[in-house]
Amino acid sequence: MDKYLINGGKQLDGSIRVERAKNAVLPLLAASILTDEKTVIIDCPKINDVLNMIKILQSVGCTTYFEGNNLIIDPSNVSNDELDYNLTKELRSSIFMLGSLLSRLKVAKIAYPGGCDIGLRPIDMHVSTFKELGVYIEEVSSGIYCKSDNVKGKSIYLDFPSVGVTENIMLLTAISNGVTIINNPAKEPEIVDLMNFLNLMGAKITGAGKDAIYIEGVKKLHG
Repeated sequence: MDKYLINGGKQLDGSIRVERAKNAVLPLLAASILTDEKTVIIDCPKINDVLNMIKILQSVGCTTYFEGNNLIIDPSNVSNDELDYNLTKELRSSIFMLGSLLSRLKVAKIAYPGGCDIGLRPIDMHVSTFKELGVYIEEVSSGIYCKSDNVKGKSIYLDFPSVGVTENIMLLTAISNGVTIINNPAKEPEIVDLMNFLNLMGAKITGAGKDAIYIEGVKKLHG
């Protein structure tokens, strides 16, 4: 079909159920490991990307299960700091786990999402901003090795308002020392969703959806 023909002129009324947004759910799943307490994602969509992210959560030590459409995540036993290529190749959004793992375990090893190299996909922005925040990063044959013993809040300017980079900085610095400012951040609704979710967990974040996001690091988050 090359086109739709719409015959208008009639008043519209009624209601529809808005479907759940994958792009909002995936970073929330990554954020769930920032605490060692249970988290519940109400009405979580059971689509492939979400199910693949759940497999990644399980691979680092989470226990997950559905009760109806609600996803329960128990991250109390998170201990594995390495994300396997067989998992990351299935899901570009696995890069969100980098900020969360570094925040939780202070070390992370991740294969290139989709098997890409730093220069071929936008991983380079994640790497450069993390380095600015004090993360040690070494490129190895299969991906990148990161260590985050000395993350300190500072003002970061994004050359491009990347959604993934904005979210990853939020995940990395929600638990940190000092205040991190993201200038020229992405402003999409999922950024606001992640801020609200992290704040429900005890984070102190303001400005999502605006020209700058302010993240005042806290010592601990709860479920």
